[in-house]
Amino acid sequence: MTRRKKQVWSLEEVTAALEEMAPLSLAEEWDRVGLLVEPGPGIRVERLLLAVDLTEPVLEEALEQRAGMILAYHPPLFHPLKRLSWREPRERILLRAVQAGIPVYSPHTALDAAPGGVNDWLASAFAPARWEPLVPAAGPREFKLVTFVPPEKADALRSALARAGAGVIGDYRECSFNLEGTGTFFGGEETSPVVGEKGRLERVKEIRLEMVFPPSLLPEIARTLAREHPYEEPAWDVYPLEKKPLPGAGQGRLVEFRRPLGPAALVRRLKRHLGLRRVRAAFPPGLEEIRRAALCAGAGNQVLRDERRAQAVITGEMSHHDVLAHLAAGRGVVLCGHTETERGYLPVLVERITRRLPGVEAVLSSADVPPLAPA
Repeated sequence: MTRRKKQVWSLEEVTAALEEMAPLSLAEEWDRVGLLVEPGPGIRVERLLLAVDLTEPVLEEALEQRAGMILAYHPPLFHPLKRLSWREPRERILLRAVQAGIPVYSPHTALDAAPGGVNDWLASAFAPARWEPLVPAAGPREFKLVTFVPPEKADALRSALARAGAGVIGDYRECSFNLEGTGTFFGGEETSPVVGEKGRLERVKEIRLEMVFPPSLLPEIARTLAREHPYEEPAWDVYPLEKKPLPGAGQGRLVEFRRPLGPAALVRRLKRHLGLRRVRAAFPPGLEEIRRAALCAGAGNQVLRDERRAQAVITGEMSHHDVLAHLAAGRGVVLCGHTETERGYLPVLVERITRRLPGVEAVLSSADVPPLAPA
């Protein structure tokens, strides 16, 4: 019987897989996500240690277990640093990780917003139910190119623009729209028209060719048109497009229950899902039925502050004055603890990583515990 060779993944392959699960473009602008510590080239990952927070006990555990990488949900490198000092605990952790050659990756709000991520897991406390992002995420910014070309030259120009990166929609290439029409021009004495003659008004058959492209490619698109378009002075326009919502992605979730829940039933569902004996909750007088709840893992102040569709809001922590504002508006508030609304997702993430990267041993840190405990 032959022994199956263990598969080892490069750091680049592991980070690419993590970014597939939670694209970094979904993270909030203020966040620090992705590969935060990259000690050097050629790193291979056999064991990946997962934690909510990268503390010194978690780092000690990673060293003892010979972990090849740490995934810390909360970014340990968050505020700008002016120096790295061994005397500062947070900076010392980063220095020791670099010395040990252990990369550190943080998905944070990208994982919150991603389909199948933290907020979807939190919303699943109320399954079966329907939920959608409170703040839908938008896709990348795009431009649309519109140009006009003789029918017999349209295929060649389309192919050239596609090679420059235009016309990509999802997994499809050379996407374009083509509309036949009539163009007119009057060439001056210094012109050399490809079709028709100068000195008179010409009417020619043309194809209106439309293709999308990312803004970063605009210089290359311009060069391609100048090089490949058959006209001496091609007409072309660029239109900025509004960002499109990404299905199922975004911050927070609005949960619509199949049957209304009373305040006590809603709290019971949450405590069972999160494995908690206590949460903090307040409901205004007269609120007996909750048909929709808005939730956000962690600290949901900003995401939940302007929510008007729900009869209750659920998060980890919230400012005193925001709690009062929700209650005054007739909405209930349930606070479950910051890390308590996130920590239970890590076992789900372990399973996802194991399926996506067979051979990588993804393990939960036993040293990673909530910073606050009942007293």
